[in-house]
Amino acid sequence: MNVLLLGGTDEARRLAAALYGRPDLRVVSSLAGRVRDPKLPVGEVHEGGFGGAEGLAAWIRDHGVDVVVDATHPFAARMSASAVQATRAAGVPLLVLRRPGWRERDGDDWHWVPSLEAAAQALPALGSRAFLTTGRRSLPVFAALDGVWFLARSVDPPEPPVPANVEIVLSRGPFTVEGEIALMREHDVDVLVTKDSGGQMTTAKLDAARELRIPVVIVRRPPAHEGTPHVDTVEAAAHWIDALRSAGSR
Repeated sequence: MNVLLLGGTDEARRLAAALYGRPDLRVVSSLAGRVRDPKLPVGEVHEGGFGGAEGLAAWIRDHGVDVVVDATHPFAARMSASAVQATRAAGVPLLVLRRPGWRERDGDDWHWVPSLEAAAQALPALGSRAFLTTGRRSLPVFAALDGVWFLARSVDPPEPPVPANVEIVLSRGPFTVEGEIALMREHDVDVLVTKDSGGQMTTAKLDAARELRIPVVIVRRPPAHEGTPHVDTVEAAAHWIDALRSAGSR
């Protein structure tokens, strides 16, 4: 069975590792190429895009792909939509692997918003020194907020436009609660802005905000595509692939 694993996430790397070396499977992991020095999974890797849904469908056909697993970031809405369209066009099954979203705990002061634009609108009423952890591509959305100072963290340097009052921190998780508290205190942060990415690699900032009693503006995830099977663990994804392979070999 030929498996195309759309990834770049920790879950995608762990699934590739779980399937690696099996004689009954050939797994190719696809990375979008948006990070300069990505963490590579084991096994075969395809780097770069496919050229939209039509290009992905053609790649699936040309490479004899039997099943596609979408283990991209929860906010990679365009790639996920392309995966749905491409697999339907190519006539192959699709599984979505998504880590669970975050849940509020006692002491949290979370302000849910539907988009980055809504986060920018809500921000000035909640603080004036914001810790922005929504990714380097989101900075143009906040560029017009002159009355807010930003501490923005990303893996790679952002491209303009960026807010006039911004300090960029280049770093990659996982992070510690102690480190996040120290960073927020050092820069007098009074509001955190993030997306509901889920997972454990970046939860420390939420714990730190709770400890410091700092409000959090959190962007909701894009809605899931109806009719596509979803799992939220690597183990469940591997089991789904096994069940599909077993059914096909009968």
